Amino acid sequence: MREHDEVRERRRQATHPGRPLEPELIATKPNEIWSWDITKLHGPEKRTYYYLYVILDSYSHYVTGWTTARAERAELSKGLMDESIASQGVPSGQLTLHSDRGSRVIAKGVAHLLADSGVTKSHSRPHVSNDNPYSESQFRTLKYRPEFPDRCGSFEDAQAHCRRFMSWYNEHHRHSGIGYHTPADVHYGRAEKVRERRETVPLDAYAEYPERFVHKVPTPPAFPTVAWINQPEQEITDSVNN
Repeated sequence: MREHDEVRERRRQATHPGRPLEPELIATKPNEIWSWDITKLHGPEKRTYYYLYVILDSYSHYVTGWTTARAERAELSKGLMDESIASQGVPSGQLTLHSDRGSRVIAKGVAHLLADSGVTKSHSRPHVSNDNPYSESQFRTLKYRPEFPDRCGSFEDAQAHCRRFMSWYNEHHRHSGIGYHTPADVHYGRAEKVRERRETVPLDAYAEYPERFVHKVPTPPAFPTVAWINQPEQEITDSVNN
C-alpha cells in the first residue's frame, strides 16, 4: 500500500482561506487615494436610522462627495462615486478607492463603475478598523461636535445638519493632520501661500519679544508631504521621501 501511496487520508479536508494582506497605500497629492464609508445617524424613533455616505481624500482630508439616504443601497454608492470622480476630473489610472468589505462596496455595479473609470480598488481587512483611519477619524469629528444631535428629527434635519458640517469641515476646519490647514486649502493647492503668510506673524512676534521664545524661533507646524494607509517598510518610505 505504501508503494502505491495508499497509506494516507484520502477524504477531502477543509482548508482555511488565507489571511487577507494588509493594504499599503501612499498618496503624495490629492486625488490619488480616496477612502469612503457609511455611518448611521439616529432617527426620531428607536431603531430608526439614516445613512451618511462620505468619500474623503486621504491626502487633503477633503470631502469629495457625500449624501444621506434612508437605506444602504449599492445604486446610491455607484451614483455618488460617479459624481465625485466627474466633479474632481480624476484621470483614468490615477485613483485608488479604499473601503471596507460591505455589500454596497463589492456590488457588481460599483465594481464595474470603478473598472470603467480606471479606479483601483482597495479593501480593509475584516474586523480591522485601522485599515480605514481617515474615514473613521472624520466620522469621529462629526459625532463629537457639540451641535451633533442625539437624534435627527427627520430625514430633512439629518440632511441639513450634514450639509452644514461638510461645509465647515472642508472650508473652516483646521486639521492637525495637515498642519492646521483647511482640507480645501490643501486639496486645491492654496496651503503653501497660507503657510507663507503664517510665517510672518511668529517672526514679527519674535523680533519684538525674543525673551518669550526661550527654545527657538517660532515656526508654523510642518506640512505633511505624504499620506499613508498602513505605512510600508522603511526602505520604501525612504525612497518616496527622496
